[in-house]
Amino acid sequence: MVVFCRKHLMKKKIIDLVVLSDVHLGTYGCHAKELLAYLSTIKPKTLILNGDIIDIWQFRKSYFPKSHMKVVKKLLDFASKGTKVYYITGNHDEMLRKFSDTHMGNFSIVDKVVLELDGKKAWFFHGDVFDSSVNHAKWIAKLGSIGYDYLILLNRFINWVLVKMGKEPYSLSKRIKASVKKAVKFISDFENTAADLAIENNYDYVVCGHIHEPVITRKENKKGAVTYLNSGDWIENLTALEYNKKRWKLYRYVHEKTVNEEEEYFEMETLIGQQFITALMKKHNIDTNQ
Repeated sequence: MVVFCRKHLMKKKIIDLVVLSDVHLGTYGCHAKELLAYLSTIKPKTLILNGDIIDIWQFRKSYFPKSHMKVVKKLLDFASKGTKVYYITGNHDEMLRKFSDTHMGNFSIVDKVVLELDGKKAWFFHGDVFDSSVNHAKWIAKLGSIGYDYLILLNRFINWVLVKMGKEPYSLSKRIKASVKKAVKFISDFENTAADLAIENNYDYVVCGHIHEPVITRKENKKGAVTYLNSGDWIENLTALEYNKKRWKLYRYVHEKTVNEEEEYFEMETLIGQQFITALMKKHNIDTNQ
């Protein structure tokens, strides 16, 4: 019996514009395999990488699996095959800002970009400019980022246990964000600030990343209105923005595991659990050889 791989039979979806942000390649929480699966199903005419694609802040820990490198290769392949790719710099890949306004064929590194979409102006930028913790106390932001990565590491191990028990996965970071009033206010302030600036500059759309909160919403003030969009992330939400045929859509990755994938998932999560426990023990000066 001949078995055909559905991936090769599936016709790629042609999309006018795709926006990705906060992939954080090089961190434990990045869902690179899921992102690669999504990228393999689409053929965008324009691709906006809206910041924090590669997490240079945490690059020193030498964690960059093959799946993460495959994502990088896939993104470059898009450019080589005719897709216009804009890499907008974020705070976690801010080192690339020294190369801003660099253009290599279809690939550009920029700090922001304005595009005309069917007669309407769209303003794309990462959004860390609104984050005072990033701009005025960078070491605190970096420390928080490391803590967040280990929180995601712990969360994935907990979710593996929950799935084995037949229960739904649980997001620790989402729970924390929802319960902390300052976090909720920061997200609201971020969205309103971006919208107010976009209205002031007569943009029809403002598209951000940074806060890992995927949304498409209409914002209004006394001076006018704008559509605010956020592409979310590939740590927890696994989301992207798609613009096609004059309409915006928020894409969410959904995937059911096969038996082989479940075994691979088990091996990966067991390794992650061991890494987390080892890191925790070292932090508290506990001998791991006992």
